[in-house]
Amino acid sequence: MALRWFNKPKPKEIWEEPVVWPLGDIEAAHRIRDICRTAADSATKSGAPESENRQDEFHRYERAARAAMETAMKIGDDLLRDSAVRQIVDLCLMADDQRTARILFRAIQAPSIREEVLRDHPLLAQ
Repeated sequence: MALRWFNKPKPKEIWEEPVVWPLGDIEAAHRIRDICRTAADSATKSGAPESENRQDEFHRYERAARAAMETAMKIGDDLLRDSAVRQIVDLCLMADDQRTARILFRAIQAPSIREEVLRDHPLLAQ
């Protein structure tokens, strides 16, 4: 009985699960939020200099961020897309990935969301 427990396949990450398209804008935004929440721990660990398995955690964060960005590109509503991109920017900054965060920040069009991001992360103003 115990051997079956050890042979159990590793569960898939949320960003590895297949997506049935077309996915509505709200469902896509929920998926991005779930991806960012799930990957937040890896992002934090990959940004910490003394963290064990830092490289593995960074790769996990990268896969999550890439999946979230691909989903965000398919959102048709501008405000909803900007809100989702804001969550991805937060994830990038947890991982100390400032280059990606700056690129995504420039993609945000809504002034209110841009101001909110700048208030939370003033380093993006440079």
